[in-house]
Amino acid sequence: MEEQTSQRIDYDAKQIQVLEGLEGVRRRPSMYIGSTSFRGLHHLVYEVVDNSIDEVMAGFCDNVWVSINEDGSVTVIDDGRGIPVDLHPKMKKPAVEVVLTMLHSGGKFNGVSYKVAGGLHGVGVSVVNALSEWLEVEVKRNGKIYKQRYERGKTVSELKVVGQAKKTGTKITFYPDPEVFETLEFNFEEIAKRLQELAYLNKGVRIIYKDKRPPQERVKEFQEKGGIFSLVKHINENKEVLFKSPIYFASEKEGLELEVALQYNDGYQENILSFANNIPTIEGGTHLSGFKTALTRVVNDYLHRNPPTQKDKEVNLSGEEVREGLTAVISIKLLNPQFEGQTKTKLGNNEVQGIVNSLVGEGVGEFLEENPSVGRKVVEKALSANRAREAARQALALVRKQTTLEGTTLPGKLADCSEKDPSLRELYLVEGDSAGGSAKQGRDRRFQAILPLRGKILNVEKARIDKVLANEEIRSLITALGTGVGNKKEEEESSSSFDLDKLRYQRIIIMTDADVDGAHIRTLLLTFFFRYMRPLIEGGNVYIAQPPLYQVKGEGKKSEEIYAYNDKELEKVLKRVKKEKVNIQRYKGLGEMNPEQLWETTMNKDTRTVLKVLVEDAAEADRLFTLLMGSQVEPRRDFIQGHAQEVKNLDI
Repeated sequence: MEEQTSQRIDYDAKQIQVLEGLEGVRRRPSMYIGSTSFRGLHHLVYEVVDNSIDEVMAGFCDNVWVSINEDGSVTVIDDGRGIPVDLHPKMKKPAVEVVLTMLHSGGKFNGVSYKVAGGLHGVGVSVVNALSEWLEVEVKRNGKIYKQRYERGKTVSELKVVGQAKKTGTKITFYPDPEVFETLEFNFEEIAKRLQELAYLNKGVRIIYKDKRPPQERVKEFQEKGGIFSLVKHINENKEVLFKSPIYFASEKEGLELEVALQYNDGYQENILSFANNIPTIEGGTHLSGFKTALTRVVNDYLHRNPPTQKDKEVNLSGEEVREGLTAVISIKLLNPQFEGQTKTKLGNNEVQGIVNSLVGEGVGEFLEENPSVGRKVVEKALSANRAREAARQALALVRKQTTLEGTTLPGKLADCSEKDPSLRELYLVEGDSAGGSAKQGRDRRFQAILPLRGKILNVEKARIDKVLANEEIRSLITALGTGVGNKKEEEESSSSFDLDKLRYQRIIIMTDADVDGAHIRTLLLTFFFRYMRPLIEGGNVYIAQPPLYQVKGEGKKSEEIYAYNDKELEKVLKRVKKEKVNIQRYKGLGEMNPEQLWETTMNKDTRTVLKVLVEDAAEADRLFTLLMGSQVEPRRDFIQGHAQEVKNLDI
């Protein structure tokens, strides 16, 4: 005990560090932008754009220009008021410099300069500055153009007047810091999705987007005069809708602005997108709870007043039944949103739930009363779901019983692992018994489990949950995972039983053959996870294995086996071994590899490559799953024809 005390490191005031300026952001960037990978890099763009959109919401901006420049930097320009340039009374620096170099500074806290804003934490643009190799700001204000430059968050030039201006606005150009980010390559389409989303959420704003990088400049322009009304139509464009025009209303109460658009289709999934001050609240929150409660109440009230049959008057519809086939967008704007963390994925304001509940009740109730034909279709859709509930309940009860593992066993074809800690375990979903056999022999039995799937599972896009749960392969999968099924992390009043805490494996890895059938099985599995276990995708638990496409081996006895995972890698390998005679084997099935090869190339944690499946854009993902896996043939054919020239690997 005395020896431990003598070696103890002193802990006193000298050990307390104070990080000056933006140094804390540079030390812990993931706290502010989520990650330093692809997602975090693009978050920089969204933070700057959000500042311009805040000017739009305040009523002072009509146009936003975004461009990826030839050198890889990004420029965002708006025609808003321009960041103030006069001296800050306390800091004795130009206000624009304070905004860009100090955390929690900005004009969005007092509710005067901005009634509502997305960047309420006051860290957005200063964080971008901290994580950029350099950033330049130009402000048009007071008839002049002001300019200042920063490097890694520190001011390197004074604010100077560099010209005259007739209009007002702000221009920010930044280059992400290679010392911080794993990649510096901006993805054009990724940014385009967010800009289009902002155009839908801010009716009328014009966003001009350019990619100036070679070989060819690309330009897109977004202006959605229909707002979220048009967004719902866009999501449902390949679905059979129950009524032609979405229900839309906008209301205001106690300083909260609400916009709602909703429309039903003949499918079985619900798709509700919620936003607070333009921020996608992917985990929902109080505004979403208020919407769901109100919708369930209003549809039940309408049913009891207008029952199709006398027997239906006694039916009490559940929230799930009311939302079957629903596509909805809820957008609220409020002065003081309380988000969970800087990533802003869930709204926590308690007062919002009651306000949204009241406004949605009035809006939907009035619409159904004034449009009885729509009301009848909504009620009939929900009653149809209600009639299927009993079969679904029985199927769910069976699955729940199997997943409890109390008195029942795991699927017989599951080769489980010995590790007991779920955070260290992984499950490979393997196509067929042949590949399953190789995987079982080649795996590390301590932490890798194998579940072979026989044939192609049911396309859940075309089936109700009772049919889905009657499928033997799907039931085996659900039983093995242990979570039950459901589409949200929180099911307020749902009969579904998804529980992420019961997940038996940290990683679920889809491992299928590198051919058309393998791709189809992979797509069917992803459709199932997206529709019935989406929290697994949102939580980063689903992966796709990357087996090699080729084996290259010289004819000599001591020649090594080299694996290539795509055509580009094959070209590099062949250049490396040129003069030498080689045999090239193209793998089509995992069963063609012996257990040692499968382990070495695809399953060994130290050498394998796996792709994590994430949902960056829920609306677009929903639209594509409907398009590619749904019952409408013509839109799917048009999509295939339109993208035929982009095909890289065609398996005939």
